[in-house]
Amino acid sequence: MPQLNIVLVEPEIPQNTGNISRTCAATGSRLHIVKPMGFTIDDKKLKRAGLDYWHLLDITYYENLTEFFENNIGPFFYFTTKGTHIYSDVEYPNGAYLLFGKETAGLPEWLLHENPERCVRLPMLDDDAARSLNLSNTVAVGAYEVLRQWGFPALRTEGHLTQY
Repeated sequence: MPQLNIVLVEPEIPQNTGNISRTCAATGSRLHIVKPMGFTIDDKKLKRAGLDYWHLLDITYYENLTEFFENNIGPFFYFTTKGTHIYSDVEYPNGAYLLFGKETAGLPEWLLHENPERCVRLPMLDDDAARSLNLSNTVAVGAYEVLRQWGFPALRTEGHLTQY
């Protein structure tokens, strides 16, 4: 089965990380968290946002980006408002890593400069007031685009109504 990897680089808001954890659990995506984090993993807000899905997660923690890159070979895709490629125009291979930066600053500039061909963005209005989408929303959009391209492997694509 194809494997999607979601990477959070220095996440700051526990509710976002909880929501992203739930998305990973529901899609079978692996979650990678690069420290430092702006909260502790036992934060009540984190647990509340992730609800009762924690046992479904495949999660790995890294002390920093150096450790992350030493332990993973990619391919890597960098989600950023500074990207020049539209996320849905990119073809994502099996094992893709989608990297997302911290809520207040995004991914490090040096990383974007070193990988311009892999920097992707979600289209938005050109308006300083709306600088970016919420991190958990962006992760969900990116993850579901990859899964759509792959034909939603192992995901139930049809619901069932209950009797009433």
